[in-house]
Amino acid sequence: MTGRSSLGTLLRQAREAKGLSLERLARDLNLQESVLLSLEADVYEQLPIGRERPLARQVAERLEVDLDEHQEAWESLPGAMAEEIPDPKRERLERIVMGSLTAGSIGLLAWLVVPGPNLKSGAMDENLQQRALPHSLSIPRPVDPKSTQPYPVLGEALPEAARNTDGLLVSLRAQDISLAHITSVGLDEKRTLQVSEPWMARVKGPFTLSLDNAGVVSVEVAGRSIHHGQSVGESWVGRFNAEGQWLRPKAPDEAPPTSPEIDPDASVEQ
Repeated sequence: MTGRSSLGTLLRQAREAKGLSLERLARDLNLQESVLLSLEADVYEQLPIGRERPLARQVAERLEVDLDEHQEAWESLPGAMAEEIPDPKRERLERIVMGSLTAGSIGLLAWLVVPGPNLKSGAMDENLQQRALPHSLSIPRPVDPKSTQPYPVLGEALPEAARNTDGLLVSLRAQDISLAHITSVGLDEKRTLQVSEPWMARVKGPFTLSLDNAGVVSVEVAGRSIHHGQSVGESWVGRFNAEGQWLRPKAPDEAPPTSPEIDPDASVEQ
């Protein structure tokens, strides 16, 4: 085999050198014999369009034909991809995009890495200043202010006082829909409670709180939880004094003991 032989001749000679028939080679490669005949005869127009080179490479690998040593024969095979003509505008745009990405990555890395030593050095300088000063002149560290309100309300950025000049704080939180009604001197407010909308109101003086679905509402008056004991769907009316104390209804008095019954048929002794 010489470098000037066609690719089909190279494949046929390699097959015969291995003692393989067309039928056996077609069965090994799961190809039709007509495909192998077309390749060996260099009749490429009878092969599937676009499959000329993949089929030839598949047969060459099976027959151990090094196509790199037969470039002239390989180049004669159709299907080679034409080299793409470079586009100056596209290349310039790609360079701009890559440059921007590189600069952004460097900036992000610098922002993440550079502040670290500065923060550490600042902490070290502060420690050195504390050690260098006498104990009586040491700089006190600031203390986070603590809330002075005894009854913080959940869900607020700053807790509200349970009592202030505006009155007592009444907080209602519902797990389902319920109608709430607060009445007092100069106050008559109704609101439908929602799951995500707690109601907090200020009340002065004695007041009355009514709920039509009390079992789903948590009640807090002046910082104290009110356990009304009602179930879902049950209504409840609570009365409170000016200090926010719940005026629980008194239990009904027990009935007085009755006198023993007398048998009217019993004889009376004289």
